[in-house]
Amino acid sequence: MIIIDGAEGEGGGQVLRYACALALLTGEAFTIENIRGGREKPGLMRQHVTAIEAACVIGGAECTGLAVGSGRIGFRPGKVTPGDYHFAVGTAGSTGLVLQTILVPLMLADAPSRLVVEGGTHAMAAPPFDFIERTLLPVINRMGPTISARLVRHGFFPRGGGRIEVDIVPAPLRPIECIDRGARRSVSATALIAGIPFDIADRELKVARKVLADWPADAFATRQLPAEQGPGNALLIEAEFEEVTEVMSGFGKLGVPAERLAQTAAKRMAGYLASGAFAGPYLQDQLLLPMAFAHGGAFTTVKISEHTRTAASLIERFTGTCFRVSEREDGRNLIEVIR
Repeated sequence: MIIIDGAEGEGGGQVLRYACALALLTGEAFTIENIRGGREKPGLMRQHVTAIEAACVIGGAECTGLAVGSGRIGFRPGKVTPGDYHFAVGTAGSTGLVLQTILVPLMLADAPSRLVVEGGTHAMAAPPFDFIERTLLPVINRMGPTISARLVRHGFFPRGGGRIEVDIVPAPLRPIECIDRGARRSVSATALIAGIPFDIADRELKVARKVLADWPADAFATRQLPAEQGPGNALLIEAEFEEVTEVMSGFGKLGVPAERLAQTAAKRMAGYLASGAFAGPYLQDQLLLPMAFAHGGAFTTVKISEHTRTAASLIERFTGTCFRVSEREDGRNLIEVIR
């Protein structure tokens, strides 16, 4: 039984998601105490409960203490069973974070699976669907599995109501090296709006143009969604290269000026472009788990995040697999799987 302090490291929901995935992959039971102890409102939120419930369903697991607000759970995994599954968060909680909890166990199962996940698709503190589809899955597919994802309906905070569908064809994972991102193919900045004033998108794009001044004028656009999918707003900034596509995002929230949202997202993209690295700040920790179970691999990245350090520590505790982090002469960080 592995005992985890949920306040250590990143101190949030990532510890729960990684622990559930690792338990299903290794058969190791665990207990987490002080859940989300590093957050202003500790304990399980609705989206965390759904993610753990999903892990229990696909993995025949037993979980004690599973309730909204709980500060401690015990998780004992069973056998992962592929199949058709439908999970609903019931709020604007992230569909992507639920998916990330069960993705690697299902892509190493012995038969295909199909998932439907309902909830938030574009909400704060979580990767938008576009990142999953355009950034994460293409890299994972290079490792062997075939995973496709479709956005059926957008879901914004606080209403939710989004829907994604994912098809997973498993395969053994093979090590890959992701050192260079290749030549740039295209760039875009898209402001999504649903049931809110059009000028919010205009203000966001004006700031993004100023930060990303060398991007062509036609790279900036507004996309208006049906009002019933709102109210909601997201700014998606994308740079496609030969070997990887990076997506930076910002999400509208009452009390947060459109200009501030846009400046933060655009500056993150500018920093990524200047780094020359393969993986941005959000892709780096998502590559650790599949690479660990491929028993090899390496990638360059930007500054190492606390999410990544926490994920690496959990993977080592469950599997014994370690990661080496070093800084190259060109300033990029290199993360390698070592046994």
